[in-house]
Amino acid sequence: MRNAIVVEGLIVTSDNSAAIGEKELDAVHAPDALAAKFVARVALAEQWAAGGEVSAIILHNFSGQQQWHRYIEGIGQLFSELDSPVPPISGSTESNMETLQSGFALTMIGRRVREQQEAAVLHWFAVGEPLVGEAVIRQPEKIADLKLVKAALDNELIERVWPVGSRGIAYEAEQLFGKETALAEGLAGEASAGPATCLLVGVAQKKVAEAMHYFGQQLHELLE
Repeated sequence: MRNAIVVEGLIVTSDNSAAIGEKELDAVHAPDALAAKFVARVALAEQWAAGGEVSAIILHNFSGQQQWHRYIEGIGQLFSELDSPVPPISGSTESNMETLQSGFALTMIGRRVREQQEAAVLHWFAVGEPLVGEAVIRQPEKIADLKLVKAALDNELIERVWPVGSRGIAYEAEQLFGKETALAEGLAGEASAGPATCLLVGVAQKKVAEAMHYFGQQLHELLE
C-alpha cells in the first residue's frame, strides 16, 4: 500500500486541492470540474495501489456553495471516462465564510478486491510522464490514461499500481522497493507528477511483451 489506511476491512484514501480553480486569486486557473476530476484521480489511484475499488466518496468543499455541483461534475467525468458507475457521494460545504482561493478535498472509501504480489517479483514500468500545474492542462497527451490502466487491472495484464506524487518517480520507487533504486535513463526522477499524471505499474514477467504492446508509447521502463 502507498498512503491508504485500512480500517475494519475498509480502504480509505484521500487527496486535496488548493488555489486551483476559477477564483480570481487562484494560483492555477482551471475549471473547477477539471480540478475535481484530477483530485478524484489521485484518490482512486491510491485505492488501486491498495488493491481496492471505491464504494463511496466524501467531498470536503471549502470553495463555496456554487462550486459544489462543479466538483460533483468533475468526479462524474472521471468515472464516465472509466465506463464505471459513480459511487455514492456525500460531504459538506463551507458556506459561512467566503474564501479567496479554491480549496477542497476528497476521501474515498473502498474494499480490497485484488491480492498484491511482492514488488520485487514484478517487472515495473512508468505509465505517463510527471506533470504539475499548468503543464497538466497544456500536455494532456503525456498523462497516464486511467482507462487503459483500469482495463489492464481488470484483465490481470498488470498486477499492481503505484501512483507518483509531488516527490517524483525516484522517491516513489524507493518507497515501493524499500531502498534507493537506480532508474532507467531518461526518466525524470525528481520531477513532480502533480495529480498522479504518472503511475508505476507492476507486470508479471510472462506478460511484459503484451503490456508493452498494450500501453504503447505511454509505457517507460522503470529500472536500469
